[in-house]
Amino acid sequence: MQLNLTKPICFFDLETTGINISKDRIVEISILKVFPDGKEEQKTWLVNPEMSIPKEVIAIHGITNEKVANEPTFKELAREINNMIKDSDLGGFNSNRFDIPLLAEEMLRAELDFDMKNRVSVDVQTIFHKMEQRTLVAAYKFYCDKNLEDAHSAEADTNATFEVLKAQLSKYDELENDTKFLAQFSSRKKFADFAGFITYNKDGEECFSFGKHKNKRVLDVLEQEPGYFGWLLNADFPLYTKKVFTAIKLRAFNNKLE
Repeated sequence: MQLNLTKPICFFDLETTGINISKDRIVEISILKVFPDGKEEQKTWLVNPEMSIPKEVIAIHGITNEKVANEPTFKELAREINNMIKDSDLGGFNSNRFDIPLLAEEMLRAELDFDMKNRVSVDVQTIFHKMEQRTLVAAYKFYCDKNLEDAHSAEADTNATFEVLKAQLSKYDELENDTKFLAQFSSRKKFADFAGFITYNKDGEECFSFGKHKNKRVLDVLEQEPGYFGWLLNADFPLYTKKVFTAIKLRAFNNKLE
């Protein structure tokens, strides 16, 4: 089955030094770009994370410190990667909660802006969990009747994710072959940032989802406690979350000037 696309979509997978979005780094990234006419383009990069890869993580994906020692850093690859994805929607397996937030952090560290304003994301894992409640290996077996060789290889996982989505579209009549529908179907609770520190209330206003100000409007807190904004910027939050906080504060400042 060919996806019904109005713009390209880039399926991608990351292998990393760990699962901390703020601190861990990419060691491998694979992108499969699918165009509306069905053409496909794929690239895979090994990345020097500029930090040590823990032994327990190496045991999962098999990428050693020696293997990436002479590879380019993400900052050196960032522009090439950005050029490949900048006109595309994004797709992945657990990508909304991990791969996209971590990719955003790496892009911001490389001084390239990154946001999702003009694109949607399709999380194949969410579709799978809503329908069957399994893992990627099980999904690949269930939907495609194939064993996933080289699991936790970014390229193998990326290709399997794309195949699984096409099989899901064939299996479930209620799924529409439309990227926007799939993005909405595969989304979880909507957040203003990728990491989930800023949520929305019923009026669509940004609110804190954590700490002593949980469920309070960000605008109210920043106005009542001006020092809290400085704490947020200096605390161990993801760069993208800090970017959203800054945008909210600037928006409030500009509204006062009007």
